[in-house]
Amino acid sequence: MRAFILLDVRTGKCPEVIGKLRKIEGVTSANACWGRPDVFVVVDVPNQSVLSDTVLNKIQTIDGIESTDTHIVID
Repeated sequence: MRAFILLDVRTGKCPEVIGKLRKIEGVTSANACWGRPDVFVVVDVPNQSVLSDTVLNKIQTIDGIESTDTHIVID
């Protein structure tokens, strides 16, 4: 299961947040970009349960992340 997660990050926190994101199992990429959102994350995990745990307990708990918007790939 693949998902794209779009993050809004507090000013000045992108490098720290991206470093932490890249250490999370299942995160295949995490990149800052201009404009909104601040960071695009790609996650590949085996199922929705693991996706929920990854987003709710690992990504959303990183200091500096203000909001997440998760898009599950349907193919």
